[in-house]
Amino acid sequence: MQSRRIMLIVSYDGTGYSGWALQSSTPNTIEGELNRAIMRLTGEEVNVIGASRTDAGVHAYGNVAVFDTCSRIPGDRFSFALNHELPDDICIVQSKEVSSEFHPRHCDTLKTYEYRVLNTKQSVPTKRLYSYHFSMPLNIDAMNEAAAFLVGEHDFTSFCNTESQALSHVRTIKDVKVTRENDEVVITVTGNGFLYNMVRIIAGTLLQIGRGKGAPEDIKTMLEKKDRAAAGPTAPAMGLFLKEYKFVDGIPGPDGGGKAS
Repeated sequence: MQSRRIMLIVSYDGTGYSGWALQSSTPNTIEGELNRAIMRLTGEEVNVIGASRTDAGVHAYGNVAVFDTCSRIPGDRFSFALNHELPDDICIVQSKEVSSEFHPRHCDTLKTYEYRVLNTKQSVPTKRLYSYHFSMPLNIDAMNEAAAFLVGEHDFTSFCNTESQALSHVRTIKDVKVTRENDEVVITVTGNGFLYNMVRIIAGTLLQIGRGKGAPEDIKTMLEKKDRAAAGPTAPAMGLFLKEYKFVDGIPGPDGGGKAS
C-alpha cells in the first residue's frame, strides 16, 4: 500500500518525561513513546515529527505531530487505536490523513502557551505538578501593563536561554495577557514562534514585576539590552502548557484532495 501521512493532535502530562524529542541518554520522551506505540500497532518503524519540541516537565493540551505509514488503518481511527497502546499520561485527541507534503514545522503558525501560577500562601500538593507555587501577592494590573510591551516584533535575546541555537532571536508576539482564576494566576502568550525557554522567562519576569520588583516599563529596557541577564528568572517547567497550535494557511488534505477539516 502507498505511504500516507497521518497527523496527530497529542495531549500529554509531561511530568515523567525528559521532554518531547528523542535523546540518546534516555528513552523516556513523548516522541519515543509515540514511535513505540505506532510500532506495536502497525509493525512499522517510524519517526514521528513534532511541531513543538517541549522541554522536560512541560505539558500539552494539543501538540501536533505527523508520521508516515503504509498501514490500512483509516486516518481518523489512529487516535482510537493508538490510545490503547499509549500510557495513561499521553492521549491522541484527534488523528487524520493529510498531504504527504505537510510538515508541521515548515508552516506559518500561531502557538499559544499558558503558564499557570498557584498564588497562595501555602502550597497545594495536588497542584504541585501542574502549576508553579508563588506565595507573594501579585499585582495583575502591573503584570498586564508590562506584558503589553512584549507584543509585536522584537529581538527576544534577553528572553532566551543562552544555549539557544536559533539563527535569529526575532519573534512576533501577538498577545500576552495575565488573568486570575480563583487561586491561580494564568499567563497566556500567543506568537508565531518561541525561543528556548522564552515563555518561561517571560513568566518569570512578569512575576517579578507583579511582586513589585521592577516597573512595567522595565520590559522596554530588557528588550533593548539583548542580554539574558537583563530579564527575570526562568520559571519552572511544571507550570507551562502548550495550549493551542493554529496553522495560518490551514492543513492540506490527502494528496489530490482539499484541506483537511
